[in-house]
Amino acid sequence: MKLQKLYSYVRRAVDDYNMIEDGDRIVIGISGGKDSLTLLYALSGMRDFYPKKYEIVAVTVDLGYEGFDLTPIQKLCDELKVEYHIEKTEISKMIGEVGCSLCARLRRGAIGQSAKALGCNKIAYAHSMDDAVETMMLSLIYEGRFSSFEPLTRYEDNEITLIRPLIYAPASAVVGFANRYELPIVKNPCPFDNETERTYVRNLLNDINKHAPGVKDRMLTAIKSGVSSYKIEK
Repeated sequence: MKLQKLYSYVRRAVDDYNMIEDGDRIVIGISGGKDSLTLLYALSGMRDFYPKKYEIVAVTVDLGYEGFDLTPIQKLCDELKVEYHIEKTEISKMIGEVGCSLCARLRRGAIGQSAKALGCNKIAYAHSMDDAVETMMLSLIYEGRFSSFEPLTRYEDNEITLIRPLIYAPASAVVGFANRYELPIVKNPCPFDNETERTYVRNLLNDINKHAPGVKDRMLTAIKSGVSSYKIEK
């Protein structure tokens, strides 16, 4: 995927859901993976031409695992002229064998605290179209509900709004962009990585797509038209 195509995906989502307003200061949650780095690239570049002026700050939550070298991300942020912060935590010691669900809640809490401390009013997560569809499938299979996350979620109690500008971008396009532009991906040191229910659902969807190409696009359409109650399950 070329940069202009990435801009088209992101701008469409931003415009459709009014994700960005004049004066916004937005935290981008940077995990070190291809999705968050692609979002960083998109929102940093759009500052130059998007009609509504905004600022961005990149934040990585360091879970406390050894060998998590964020130097390449710092270098990329310097090149893109983006302020970068690392939120040090001991989440790795807190989750034990509980794994992803607790870790996700703690990471969201750490990002929220960083956003407030940095004077930001919005948090941008790099959830793609595939993430939305996977979340819906997880809900169907394990909870018996048809639900997914919203592209934009407002929390009036803490004055923070969550946005997901990559919601229209397929994961395959994100992979293509990361490879084309040689993004400095930092491997996730988490021992639970690639051993989750989400990984099972991802593989299942990829298998279904071989038999029914375009199924993820159709599922996203179903989510947009059929989900009346959203819940973030990440």
